[in-house]
Amino acid sequence: MKIAVVGATGMVGRHVVEILNAEGHDVVAVSRSAGVNVITGTGLDAALTGVECVIEVSNAGTIDQAAATEFFTTAIQNLMEAGQRAGVRRMVVLSILAVDRFSSGYMAAKAEQERVAQAGPIPVRILRAAQFHEFAAQNLEWGRQGDVSHVPSSRIQPVAARVVAQTLADMAATDGPPITNLAGPREENLADMATKLAARRGDPARVEAVENTGDPDDELVKAGVLLAGPDTVLAGPTFEEWLETTS
Repeated sequence: MKIAVVGATGMVGRHVVEILNAEGHDVVAVSRSAGVNVITGTGLDAALTGVECVIEVSNAGTIDQAAATEFFTTAIQNLMEAGQRAGVRRMVVLSILAVDRFSSGYMAAKAEQERVAQAGPIPVRILRAAQFHEFAAQNLEWGRQGDVSHVPSSRIQPVAARVVAQTLADMAATDGPPITNLAGPREENLADMATKLAARRGDPARVEAVENTGDPDDELVKAGVLLAGPDTVLAGPTFEEWLETTS
């Protein structure tokens, strides 16, 4: 199958490309570095020529709600329009677990992306994945101030980016429900994850947990909205198991 991966050089996209190639698919890696811009539409028609399925894993690069919403909705609309012209038969979109429960920020932007995708002319399957194990490293850096790193004390049920990528690849090649929920095998605290990661790396940063980030949806997160529900597929490894295999 000829499959286009949008956001092919990102955290999840590079795994998706690798997995699809290993499975024998004809993969089109869509990224700005490859001369394709999903916001302006430059190179998009040529990239989707002959493509049967599009896997959309691009990232807005901002947590600002307005800017992220503009990015995600513009990208998905351009992909839908170019995909329809090219005869694309399916689109698989990466989203976030419980995203429909949020009212602000990046999560609200992703929820709007879902709505636009579902209203488009191409059949869509959406993967709502939990936060990635890899987010511990990102938050350790984002919160760093001198020898201290301030990391949100968020209740999450993280999953490895590689597992998310494999699930996206499977969804591209098979039929199934319009929305699939995916999470890791157990609940973690993001600040605790960052502490364990720093210890393994020998990073001298002292992690301080931030109990309230000022986000309007903080109480939802504290109540466990980002944890797996009864309809969620659970997939290992756990964070500690994953940590043993990463530097």
